[in-house]
Amino acid sequence: MSAYVAEKEIQILYADTDMMGVIYHGSYIKWLELGRMQLITDIGYDYLKMEREGYLAPVHNVNITYAKSLTYGDRAFVRTWVEENTGVRTVYGFEIVNGDGEVCTHGTTTLIVVKKVDGKFQPVVFKRAFPEWYAKYEEIKVKK
Repeated sequence: MSAYVAEKEIQILYADTDMMGVIYHGSYIKWLELGRMQLITDIGYDYLKMEREGYLAPVHNVNITYAKSLTYGDRAFVRTWVEENTGVRTVYGFEIVNGDGEVCTHGTTTLIVVKKVDGKFQPVVFKRAFPEWYAKYEEIKVKK
């Protein structure tokens, strides 16, 4: 099976722009979360259920390349896929495209899974804590 790519349309708000009339660079970070949540939902898992079980998945690293500006009024879509799945960390690939399909932004986000133990967040092995979810990521990730 080839890599699964989730797609979610982004609602661009006037509040997302900066003084130059383009989308403020920090606005993209929340769109990456929209993409990850779409992918997780599409494959049948639930981030809130994971949280209810005492686990969290914080962002460990973000790598973004801004290639083409988006502005208020543009249509935009975030596409997200699993780039790497080590069992400890998951690297999500993404691209944000405009209504013409041109890639405006691309990169990766790396997430880890943690659990609160004795008042401190401790990294856990995703592969052990959520073996079915891990296996699904293995099935849909980009084949190298």
